[in-house]
Order: sequence, then structure tokens, then C-alpha cells
Amino acid sequence: MGPHLLPDDIVALAERVVKENLAIGRTVALAESCTGGLVAAALTEIAGSSAVLDRGFVTYSNEAKRELLGVPENIIDAFGAVSAACAWSMARGALKHSRADVAVAISGIAGPDGGSELKPVGTVVFSRCLRGEEDHETTADERLLDGSSRATVRHQATICALELLLP
Repeated sequence: MGPHLLPDDIVALAERVVKENLAIGRTVALAESCTGGLVAAALTEIAGSSAVLDRGFVTYSNEAKRELLGVPENIIDAFGAVSAACAWSMARGALKHSRADVAVAISGIAGPDGGSELKPVGTVVFSRCLRGEEDHETTADERLLDGSSRATVRHQATICALELLLP
């Protein structure tokens, strides 16, 4: 295997994601905000990932979420970028703007700033969307991860997103 750029637990999980999706002929796309492309980077650590990873969108700004993924402005205005509604819309957009079979979206507050009483640092939203499923079947949920450091939030969020990519 040789040395890896990313932590071992992330690489091991990415290897499973590539292997298990390859086995069923499924391709994936990502819409990442707080992880900044870490999930796509994790997948590309694995030889053979080109057969599984279609593309990744790093949509850090609200403008990018709107322009690249088609997230409606009213969703961001009403619920914020870190909301289940925004993650849901990001995942739907990633699928629409890719050739992938499944898309996962991640948006959150990695800290140390940006948190609030309602959405503390470590608040991360995830969504998974499968091609061909109805809008109401797309799942989105909010989780409160360990917000002790920016790196910790991003590490945990990457693991959560990879888990959502397992068949």
C-alpha cells in the first residue's frame, strides 16, 4: 500500500467505498463545503478510484452552492448553508450536474469561529441522493460532531460522508 497523504482510518474506509461501489458498478459524486474536497481526495488515494469517482464539487461559498449546484437562494436565506435543506439541495444538484449514480453532500461549521447557540461548531449536515429516486426519498440529516478543533470536525465529517457512500 505504501504511505498515504491522509489518515489511515480515512484511507481504509475510502478503500472500502471504492471496492464495494466498483463491485456493483456504481459511480459517485460529491458536493463538499466544510470538508473542502477531503472526501474526493480520500477516494483518489485509492488506485482504481477513477472507475468509481465521477466528480466532486467544492462549493465553499453560498454563491458556489447556487451557481454550481443550483441551490435556491431562498433555501440559504431561510435555513442557512448549514441546514438539512441546503445539504439536500446540494446532493440533488451534484447528481443533476454529474453522471454519477449516487451523490453525497456535506456542509458544516468546522470552527473555531462561525458557530452559534443554534448551530454550534461541529454542526454538520449530510445528504445522500440516488439517481432515479423521488425527491422525498433523498435523505438529509444534521449531526453534532466533536467540535474541539477544526481538524477534528473535518476528519469526522469525511468519515461520515464516506460511510454514506457505502452501498
